[in-house]
Amino acid sequence: MAIKAPESFETELLLLHKPHPQDAQTLFDTYTQDPEVTRYLAWKPHASIDQTLEFLERCQRVWARGESCPYVIERRKSGELLGMIEMRLEGHSAGLGYVLAKAHWGKGIMTEAAQALVDWSLAQPDIFRVFAFCDTENVGSARVMEKVGMQREGRMRRYFVHPNLGGEPRDVFMYAKVKD
Repeated sequence: MAIKAPESFETELLLLHKPHPQDAQTLFDTYTQDPEVTRYLAWKPHASIDQTLEFLERCQRVWARGESCPYVIERRKSGELLGMIEMRLEGHSAGLGYVLAKAHWGKGIMTEAAQALVDWSLAQPDIFRVFAFCDTENVGSARVMEKVGMQREGRMRRYFVHPNLGGEPRDVFMYAKVKD
């Protein structure tokens, strides 16, 4: 049986919602073109808003096919777009990936967004594991995972290519939170 994720989540400070093409300009201006923000991601900084628009169109396609659930992170009170978080439902597991505009780093925003998805995932009867990984040098991302109750399971050697750090696979730390 396929699990269907909600189209939005609301937390104390945030609204997580499906991305829309009209988000492209704001996301481009705030983070998709920022080399510091994209340093540890699977894609290079966007050179134009067209790349951000193509990405948002991909988000709509994966939602429609039920492959993945990307959410824009929005501040509830102001409507300001802050970044994105994605949940991939894979059998009995949910995988997370996320990105946040640099101006909002260190303020608990990603922890709050990730906590909502971790809590929802583990409340589903057929999901037993929520996992994510980060480059061994990405201290901020590791800290987010720890704050939402994920435990470091180990180091995956030569696991992931971060194109902004070169063409060779790099070591990552694998984190997970599981049902007992």
